[in-house]
Amino acid sequence: MAFQDEILCSKSHEYVWKNNTIGLTDYAIEQLGDIVFLELPEIGDEFNKGDAFANIESVKAASEIYMPISGKIVEVNTALVDSPESLNEDCWENGWLVKIETTAGEEELSDLLTYEQYKKELE
Repeated sequence: MAFQDEILCSKSHEYVWKNNTIGLTDYAIEQLGDIVFLELPEIGDEFNKGDAFANIESVKAASEIYMPISGKIVEVNTALVDSPESLNEDCWENGWLVKIETTAGEEELSDLLTYEQYKKELE
């Protein structure tokens, strides 16, 4: 949780850390409940901002996860695929989903929110 002041959040509840690490916010995980399944993309896959890049299922719902900025997948957190329930304990440091090589310019970052702004939007 030490890096929450360094992340940017999308209104669809994904976060970007250091312009290359993508995950789901604590609020999204809380709303989903107990995670039972996670499907992540392959290394080398490319996505534009707003593209669905992963699928997640919980005891409550199934949902797509959207790319908050454009980029190419360079690393996948495969440990989460094997034990998706660990996202319920930690969606930050060990709970990131993918790392990307971004092609995003400043315009793609402009509608993302700081974590503080994101929390205020939820109120």
